[in-house]
Amino acid sequence: MGTPLLWTAFLLGVMTVIVIDLRLSGGKAISPRKAAIWTGVWVSLSLAFAGVLFWLGGARAAAPFLTAYVIEYALSVDNLFVFIVVFSYFRVSDVAQHRLLRWGIIGAFVLRGVLIFLGAALVTRFNWVLYFFGAFLLFTAWKLLFSGSEDDEVDPENLAVLRWGRRILPVSSSNTDDHRFTTRADGRFHFTPLFLVLLVVESTDVLFALDSIPAVLSISQDPFIVFSSNACAILGLRSLFFLVNSLMDKFRYLKTGLGIILAFVGVKLIVEVAFHDFIAQHEVALIVTSLGFIAGTLAVSILSSVLIKPPADAASPQPPSTEKPAEPATSARD
Repeated sequence: MGTPLLWTAFLLGVMTVIVIDLRLSGGKAISPRKAAIWTGVWVSLSLAFAGVLFWLGGARAAAPFLTAYVIEYALSVDNLFVFIVVFSYFRVSDVAQHRLLRWGIIGAFVLRGVLIFLGAALVTRFNWVLYFFGAFLLFTAWKLLFSGSEDDEVDPENLAVLRWGRRILPVSSSNTDDHRFTTRADGRFHFTPLFLVLLVVESTDVLFALDSIPAVLSISQDPFIVFSSNACAILGLRSLFFLVNSLMDKFRYLKTGLGIILAFVGVKLIVEVAFHDFIAQHEVALIVTSLGFIAGTLAVSILSSVLIKPPADAASPQPPSTEKPAEPATSARD
């Protein structure tokens, strides 16, 4: 349904709200209260855009957008948990976190846009690839639901992009709290360790997009619906990051909910390809049902995280760690 006029209006709107957000934030981290307010603002704008789509194309346009948006927004929370671990590991200051998130969001628009159009073109030409997407989503769901606690831990030192950056790029020894990505040392051009953290952020977003884009393509293969739902989810990431950072211990069952959602959309995608003619006759009803199931699963997982208390041994305070914190990524070579 993406006409040239609609594409132009949407992209201009996205660029406008990004500029407004960056100017109002002033390049500083925001408090949990302000993060919650801004998260509400971004969600409200996305719902308003869904209303515009309903006005233009009815439920056939609005329902897929809402379903895809909810999936993207939910999966982005898991992405943000990785960002929190990475920022903590490299001792990135609040101001530097804002800078990283700003450029990370801009990079996400470009990289995801490329992946979306490649994925949509691939599906249009080779419809059977949807079976592969469905199987991949089921595999990802299985990992989320049944992987051990050891697999949940993120060790930034083992990230391939970080090892590659240290080995290939000239990296200065300046601290990561230096808010620049490049510098000059001894008369030579160098990247700062903060640039390595940016590489980790961008590469992590691409890896998560490999899960989220097939999930959204299971809802709609319309490039405009897929891109706009991704864009609206990405717009709220900065404020959502600071909100999640303050509440990260309250989302214990979110990963289980995400696993159930990915399993659901994976099965849905395979069934839709196998029974395309029947599904096409009940398209809107099935999309609305999918939206209800996904939203309900998220609500149950979040409420369970809030209402069900953790086991006594997990809730008990842990003694302070005597282990020396990791040093910032300042070396240019391994």
